[in-house]
Amino acid sequence: MIEVTFDKKNGKLTGFTFDGHAGYAEYGKDIVCAGVSSLVLNTINSIECFCKDDKFTLDTKENDGFIAFSLSKDPSKEASLLLNSLELGVKSIKESYKEHICLNYREV
Repeated sequence: MIEVTFDKKNGKLTGFTFDGHAGYAEYGKDIVCAGVSSLVLNTINSIECFCKDDKFTLDTKENDGFIAFSLSKDPSKEASLLLNSLELGVKSIKESYKEHICLNYREV
């Protein structure tokens, strides 16, 4: 199961942690992991390329299916939009694959 935790500060998303594997199918054929991974990596790359939010922390452990991302200050309007889009995408995948994704929120 993929454990997803979105960090919130003053009602705004400021980061996230994804940990684990979906276990939907064997490695290399798991569409749940592939979908979630694409959303996460695209969000991080987009924040890096298109936003002024240049101060963040990123921690990964690829073999464990772990990635943590956190903005160092309040998100810009653009970064907020991208983080909200990630949340929407994860929620959409979760609707179809409830037993493979656990969604949590944490106030930071």
